[in-house]
Amino acid sequence: MKDIVIYILALTAIAAIPSCKKASTDSGAAPEDVEVASAFTDSALIYKKYPGYLVANREVELVARVDGELVAKNYASGAFVKEGTVLFRIEDRNYRDAVERAQAALATAKSNLEYATTRYSAMQEALKGDAVSEMEVAQAKNSVEECEAALKNATAALHTAQTQLSYCTVRAPFDGHVTSASYDVGSYLAGEASSTVLATIYDDKEMVVKFSVEDDETLGRIRRNIADGTVDYGSIPLTFSEAMPHRYTASLDYFAPKVDTSTGTMQLQAIVDNVHNELRSGMFVSVSLPLVYEPKALLISDAAISTDQLGKYVYVVNDSDKVVYTPIETGGLVNDSLQIVSKGLSAGDRYVTKALLKVRDGMIVNPIEKK
Repeated sequence: MKDIVIYILALTAIAAIPSCKKASTDSGAAPEDVEVASAFTDSALIYKKYPGYLVANREVELVARVDGELVAKNYASGAFVKEGTVLFRIEDRNYRDAVERAQAALATAKSNLEYATTRYSAMQEALKGDAVSEMEVAQAKNSVEECEAALKNATAALHTAQTQLSYCTVRAPFDGHVTSASYDVGSYLAGEASSTVLATIYDDKEMVVKFSVEDDETLGRIRRNIADGTVDYGSIPLTFSEAMPHRYTASLDYFAPKVDTSTGTMQLQAIVDNVHNELRSGMFVSVSLPLVYEPKALLISDAAISTDQLGKYVYVVNDSDKVVYTPIETGGLVNDSLQIVSKGLSAGDRYVTKALLKVRDGMIVNPIEKK
């Protein structure tokens, strides 16, 4: 029995040897490798994002202004068309007849005026020899004036008839994309009583970005920046709800003349070139408006900043390679990746950039400078 007890104690002692060795190894483990970067100073431009939307530079409804059957649609829905392209044709027989009648009436009016003018001249000569009375001369003159008025009316009537006839052909007023037609070929259009919308054409070579700023202070800052020349408002970054294949910037070109009393905001507009034909009217856009220029801003990576109940903080690695919890105050985002630090850090301070959940206040680390 005594031999059995001694054997068990020996096994226990042997099993304990690796545990003691492991504990000894852990207590002397090397510090954790931690990637760090140094805060630095540089000139910076602070942006503020505003929601906006796009509209075409020009948007025109193509309408039927005459009565008749729609006999042709000469484009593919959504296609790009050049200025002057015939898009729709409306039956024009009645309007061609009206032009011919107006032309005939004009010819008659010209003939009547020619006859009346010749007669009046003859009457004036006859009056010199007392062959006619002054009353007859006056009547001849009046006849000339009536014929002149009739000629003007006939001319105007012809212009009206020709204009009506021209309405039977609907052309593109400028280069642009055209929506699908509102009516099928064969439909009867009653355009004379009320203009009938056939489609809409968009001049979208350039797009207008519409957005609003919230107060006079912001607007005043923008105006001062423009006057001082410290900020370029000719290349305002734009982002969209879905990533676009190409990058877009806009040029500020309009300030509304009044404040919207319902919202307390003022509308601004910027122009963006639709060089890749990717932008469409109605698209929502985020406008990164540059507001503040900082010639000597203290910058750190935005991804290194954490937030708790006390506010924003970073983990600083001091000269003893110890992690120090450091509260900071920020001043704005720069280039979507850097954050301006207005309080809490100095240039050259090292801060943890990755694996933030692995470090803690007071921890000794092996800092690896980010390149």
